[in-house]
Amino acid sequence: MIKRETYMRRIRPFMNTELIKVFTGIRRSGKSVMLELVKDELKKSGISEKNFLCINFEQFSNSELLDAKSLYARIVEFHKNAEGKMYLFFDEIQEVENWEKCINSCRVDFDCDIYITGSNAKLLSGELATYLAGRYVEFIIYPFSFAEFLEMNRQINPELDKASCFMQFLKTGGMPFLSNFSGDDSAKNQYLMDIYNSVVLKDVVKRNNIRDVDTLERIVAYAFSNIGHIFSATSLSKYFKSENRKISHATILNYLNFCADAFLIYKINRYDMEGKKIVSVNEKYYCADHGLREAVFGRNMQNIDQILENIVCLELLRRNYKVYVGKKGDLEIDFIAEKQDKKLYVQVAYLLAGEETVKREFSVYNSIKDSYPKYVVSMDDFDFSQNGIIHKNIKDFLLMDF
Repeated sequence: MIKRETYMRRIRPFMNTELIKVFTGIRRSGKSVMLELVKDELKKSGISEKNFLCINFEQFSNSELLDAKSLYARIVEFHKNAEGKMYLFFDEIQEVENWEKCINSCRVDFDCDIYITGSNAKLLSGELATYLAGRYVEFIIYPFSFAEFLEMNRQINPELDKASCFMQFLKTGGMPFLSNFSGDDSAKNQYLMDIYNSVVLKDVVKRNNIRDVDTLERIVAYAFSNIGHIFSATSLSKYFKSENRKISHATILNYLNFCADAFLIYKINRYDMEGKKIVSVNEKYYCADHGLREAVFGRNMQNIDQILENIVCLELLRRNYKVYVGKKGDLEIDFIAEKQDKKLYVQVAYLLAGEETVKREFSVYNSIKDSYPKYVVSMDDFDFSQNGIIHKNIKDFLLMDF
């Protein structure tokens, strides 16, 4: 099992506190495994397993617990035999009707440490914000990073070199369960398609009562094909009009928001560096895992520049940075990333194939006079660093601390 230390470092300070720990993220990204990792650490600290109540609400055996009253009654029953503090681990809690009332009551009524997972960003909106405001902390769990992917594959093949592993990562993405299929590309593709269908049907269509599934899938396909490109509802509406399909701006925006709520895509806003404000139009979208894009849309290797950009974007998000697309006049910087007192700029390219390409990628930084790190990331092994701007091979960038 991969220890996923990037997340555990952030979770540990909140363990054994009254704050509710909420793990969100796309299906199959490893949220259930995070619960297991937390349980392992608690056991090692001396907590008895008798004090753990673990329920996965997508299992049919737990179907009688899918309302707040039934779940609360089960917790009360468990509490009678617990030896001291209870540790509650609830997987896919959104399946429980009025779950937030039950969780809040547990927090008030018992001495307990609560961990829950869910596959929708709206898990923490609406009534929950009223019941649990200021009493929870959220951790978004992403598919494997390249570092985790490398660690996982080296457990299977210790001789695997970094370059070969990265080529595998480019093709399949980082969904954790893929390691079980070894070299079977057909099985991997089928598994990724099943994840996509599950997210679309359970977390988008069902949750939002969407009837026009065909339009939804066309919008997702368009978003997947245009990752890293400036995107607007108007451009998408014109695209559909050219295909003799009339879809309103409101419908397009709603469907994109539903997909973002299900963590299928991530919207990255543009930041006007001259006006020092977030621009609410012409944002960019990136997919939760580029392996899903290959399974659904294909052509990852033909669009490798987009895939590299997607990989870097997800790595920045995974490391808990707030990420924006930088805009300064007519120039655009792929990513501005901020976290507490840290800030960095990242420009992503496939290959710096000639002087003109090098000039284009490095010159975007000419008008930025601050001292924060500025990177150009590409597949090149030769170091093109110049004028204080750091060039990194993407493999090395993904494995370094920043």
